[in-house]
Amino acid sequence: MEIKVVTNNDKEFVMSIDRHVDDTGYANRVYTKSGYVIWEDSQPIGIIVHCILWEHIPFMNFIFIKEDYRSKGFAKQAIIRWENEMKNQGYKMTLISTQADEGAQHLYRKLGYIDCGGLVFHNTPFDQPMEIFFRKVL
Repeated sequence: MEIKVVTNNDKEFVMSIDRHVDDTGYANRVYTKSGYVIWEDSQPIGIIVHCILWEHIPFMNFIFIKEDYRSKGFAKQAIIRWENEMKNQGYKMTLISTQADEGAQHLYRKLGYIDCGGLVFHNTPFDQPMEIFFRKVL
């Protein structure tokens, strides 16, 4: 398993998974190298999207693994490789988040992430369960 920075060649695959991004946003991901495709045996099996908060903290705001590849350790491996990439770029800490009703929080804690807060968007255009944030010193 490996992760590779997104290129224009990955656009169809990434946009079939990530309905939050438009053409301009995708071009920005390529330019800023803020997206990765997760590969297994030369097949794309998932994606990671991140941004850099306050110019100092990488925040993984999206990870997705295709259904046939779930529960096989690929998300764990991809997160560890992403963390190593961020560390190699000189970052000291990472952030991740997930909705309170999603199971990913358990994986994040097993990987050493610590709960560090939450956001509630009730009665807003972005209404959803609470978003839990996690931090990890690299």
